[in-house]
Amino acid sequence: MRKRIFVLIIVLMSIALIGIISVQVFWIKNTIQITEEQFTSNVRFALAKVSEDIKEREFEEFYDDISERVSEGNRLNYSDISKFIYEKIDTTNNEKFTYSQSIIEANYKVPTEFFENDSIDFKEIFSKEEIVIVKGQIFDNKGSLVNPPEEKYIKIGRIDEAQKAVLEPAFDAITSRLPIHKRVSNEEITYRLINELEKRGIDTDFKYGIYSNGLATQVKSGYFRKEVGKSYKVPMFADANGNSNFQLYVTFPEKKNFILASISKILVLSAFFVLIIILSFVSALYQLVRQKQISEIKTDFINNMTHEFKTPIATINLALDAIKNPKIINDKEKVLRYVKMIRDENKRMHAQVENVLRISKLEKNQLDVSKEKVDVHDIIEEAITHVNLLVEDKGGYIKSDLKANFTEILANEFHFNNVLVNMLDNSIKYSDEAPKITITTENTDKYIIIKIKDKGIGMSKSVQKNIFKKFYREESGNIHNVKGHGLGLAYVKKIIEIHQGEIYVESEKGVGSTFTLRLPLI
Repeated sequence: MRKRIFVLIIVLMSIALIGIISVQVFWIKNTIQITEEQFTSNVRFALAKVSEDIKEREFEEFYDDISERVSEGNRLNYSDISKFIYEKIDTTNNEKFTYSQSIIEANYKVPTEFFENDSIDFKEIFSKEEIVIVKGQIFDNKGSLVNPPEEKYIKIGRIDEAQKAVLEPAFDAITSRLPIHKRVSNEEITYRLINELEKRGIDTDFKYGIYSNGLATQVKSGYFRKEVGKSYKVPMFADANGNSNFQLYVTFPEKKNFILASISKILVLSAFFVLIIILSFVSALYQLVRQKQISEIKTDFINNMTHEFKTPIATINLALDAIKNPKIINDKEKVLRYVKMIRDENKRMHAQVENVLRISKLEKNQLDVSKEKVDVHDIIEEAITHVNLLVEDKGGYIKSDLKANFTEILANEFHFNNVLVNMLDNSIKYSDEAPKITITTENTDKYIIIKIKDKGIGMSKSVQKNIFKKFYREESGNIHNVKGHGLGLAYVKKIIEIHQGEIYVESEKGVGSTFTLRLPLI
């Protein structure tokens, strides 16, 4: 994948992710705003209902008290009677329809208990409705009119609403002079507020207080102070014109928490889906980068494999051409030397193929690694024997300092020997000068520690993080300076893990590296 296309894909994915998250954040913010507006609307309706109910309760008590005093036999001052008559004659059916309504007003002077030597005018209003239907006219023998048959309906009742309407001005004038704590109690306000707020789904703590012309009154919940922009208010005991000297303020200390709790399910779901989107994006980006790295590593691996096979194939071809030469084909000694060369190069290619197949089987857990009791020191000595000639040929040395007293472990001798040979081979290949290698062993509680230290080229921190990955090789000016496929240390790590052990490296560029193996004892 070209670098420009790769970068373009990442940029487009990032823009899409930022856009989706921005839409989610805007939607959540908008939901919170709508919920706050709904909360404010519900609170205002609740406060208006509380104010209206309290005023209605006070007026009903006042009206009932006045009505009771009138029924006790107060003297009637005067009465007014007004009458309305409507008459209709139906000549076709010979009927006469008459409707009459009488309004009787009884006026009283009633003393009030609110103030001494004071009284109010109270007016009782009654209504009498009468309907008369006369059907036909009947005359006697002398021609005189006989009482005609008729239907009569009469309804008499007291007009309470009219009486209350007449009484309201007096009520407003009297109660306006009373202190607020005698008109309403804390218990009533608390009860009514809780009731009305719960009806509208608001179940959170609140504080309230009644103010008169900006000053606090005795009616309040504990220590209450109105807050600008946070307190809701409604006029209390407003007159017919809507004017009032008292205002009820209510504050909700846990308003934000209540609003967030009311939409918590939506918020959690939104956050969950945003998290899924982010994780999906990160995962996709990681896989994309990883696939790009794997593609590059595999390309390098194929190049290395081609290079590694190219030399033995060329050698085999040269050897075959030489054998075909008539001067050499009859020389048995030279023929055997070329045959041995072909066999060695063939073994070399076979070993490289086996190394690739072995790591593949390890990845799929298909490699049979049977374990038996082995001595670590014996295997170390055998591994040193494998590479000792190569070290001496380069003018280097391998020192062993085997101090471990307990050396027996459960291991596969073949694979464990390959592990040590691989690590020693790396120390040899990555030494610019003569290889200087030291192998030490020691015991800790239930473990044996093997350290392989060299004075080679060393490696940086970034390389140390990746050297145990399959196909990984440190990039350098010429990738073929050191032969290999990047499979050796991946194989080493896998084998050590199968033996329930650990491997890690300490290295410094230009100083050298130390590989440490930690394996459990029997």
